[in-house]
Amino acid sequence: MRLLLIEDDRMIGDSVCQGLRQDCFAVDWVRDGVAAELAMDGGEYDCVLLDLGLPRRDGVQVLKSIRSKGLDVPVLVLTARDAVASRIEVLDAGADDYIGKPFDLDELSARIRAVMRRRAGRARSVIRVGALMLDPVTRRVEFDDAALTLSPNEFSLLEVLASRPGMVYSRAQLEQKLYGWGQESDSNTVEVYIHNLRRKLGQRLIKNVRGVGYTLPREP
Repeated sequence: MRLLLIEDDRMIGDSVCQGLRQDCFAVDWVRDGVAAELAMDGGEYDCVLLDLGLPRRDGVQVLKSIRSKGLDVPVLVLTARDAVASRIEVLDAGADDYIGKPFDLDELSARIRAVMRRRAGRARSVIRVGALMLDPVTRRVEFDDAALTLSPNEFSLLEVLASRPGMVYSRAQLEQKLYGWGQESDSNTVEVYIHNLRRKLGQRLIKNVRGVGYTLPREP
């Protein structure tokens, strides 16, 4: 899953990027409000992590701009502003949740998963599609009640497909979900992961829509 981190503090940004990438998120990082809006116009993100005290354009303005454009991406606010009125303002402006600074990286990951889960209409972290079960917290996978071992990127790709069964993703869209800025991938990386997943899950689970991309049917 691909995240956009909007944070001007270099120490916090470095720490958050490192921690989230260890949790297998792809993270793009910008350090001011104008760059944030440009990133949102040019990319598709599964969640936005938004600091409020940004240079060039305040975080609340960025949030209002995201919502005014009709973008439904979950937004988690990272804030040192502890006044109740400030928290009410960002929630009313369209934030899905907020976390106060300083924060624990494990809690941040949990809150990211929670806001993404709520947006997907799931009450639990476990994803079930037919005989397939994925747990994004423990990164456990079962198919037909048998446990499987997947590489981190294999799991991430399968999570993307299973989170929206029936949705067809192009190779470029899947690459965007797997890799942040500056992370290079070979031209056939997605095909390699799909091949490995089919070898472990069976050839018919992930469908190839000719000329379009890949999908996991609602009832595989």
